[in-house]
Amino acid sequence: MHEDWQWVDAIMPQMVGKLTSRFRVLQGVARLQPVGRRTLATKLACSERTVRTTTDALADLGFIQMSVRGMQITAGGQRVLRGLTPVMNDLAGRQQRERELAQKLGIAHCTIVPGDSTAANGSLNGLAQAAGQVLMAQMPAGPSTVAVMGGHTLASVADALTPALATNRELLFVPARGGVGESPAIQANTVSAAMAEHTNSAFRQLYVPEQLNSATYKSLFAEPAIHEVLQLIAQSNVVIHGIGQAFVMAERRKMDPHVIADLSAAHAVGEAFGYFYDDQGHVVSKFPRIGLEIGDLAAKQLVIAVAGGAEKGAAIAAYMRLAPAQTWLVTDEGAADFVLKK
Repeated sequence: MHEDWQWVDAIMPQMVGKLTSRFRVLQGVARLQPVGRRTLATKLACSERTVRTTTDALADLGFIQMSVRGMQITAGGQRVLRGLTPVMNDLAGRQQRERELAQKLGIAHCTIVPGDSTAANGSLNGLAQAAGQVLMAQMPAGPSTVAVMGGHTLASVADALTPALATNRELLFVPARGGVGESPAIQANTVSAAMAEHTNSAFRQLYVPEQLNSATYKSLFAEPAIHEVLQLIAQSNVVIHGIGQAFVMAERRKMDPHVIADLSAAHAVGEAFGYFYDDQGHVVSKFPRIGLEIGDLAAKQLVIAVAGGAEKGAAIAAYMRLAPAQTWLVTDEGAADFVLKK
């Protein structure tokens, strides 16, 4: 059933909210009948306007009837209520689990998709689709600058986006940090360009090496073309990023053996934005890179972290000790099970 809701969300992100609202009102009418709109609105703690719109729709469908005594549920409405109750209980269970995970991690929201993306038969598709839905539902109308990190997960998110995301929006995608040196297909430049292409939007690129010494950093920062893109990154209002396992990321970036040994001695479990951290969220090593840092995220309007799989559970849980409170985590059951059982 969880997978069913995933596809409902995918084809019409507003449908689940509308269904929940109508079911709740229908339940209220059945419990309080005959009942007037004002009383029903008070009991459900929602506006009279919402109740009026919803009850008009339910009446048009033949599920409630109006009279001078108040609204009452019809026989057809009773059948719908009985049929939908187990479905809505399943949905409520999923939503409750997402609330529990968000509360445990100390962040604003979580979306949990079925499966384990790091399992042998796992896939990133569910995470990618869900991240696209969060962007569709939460990104503000009008202009937005979206800062994007690299990685396999974010590359999958890029492939899942469609031009619908740009409806009533003017989007500019930029890489969140410099990252030339990784595999070209998963560099932040490539991912941000792919997101722009799939949404018919604009993008800017930042060509700087993965790791820099201080002198090189300062000289590059002074370059007008680089400085202009850095300003766009700094002014971004939306950030979407992944979370990596410490030693997977260290090897992917071809770090020196002595650096990897230091990370092992410090018990590093995860990496994000060039910060390596242990299972308590203590930063054990930081590698200088041009672009956004974790401390910059608190000022962003929308921050979406996309990461899943039981193998990443420790990295995800520890990172959330560093993450800003408004973070929206898109994860899967593999990671959620790991965190909730800790």
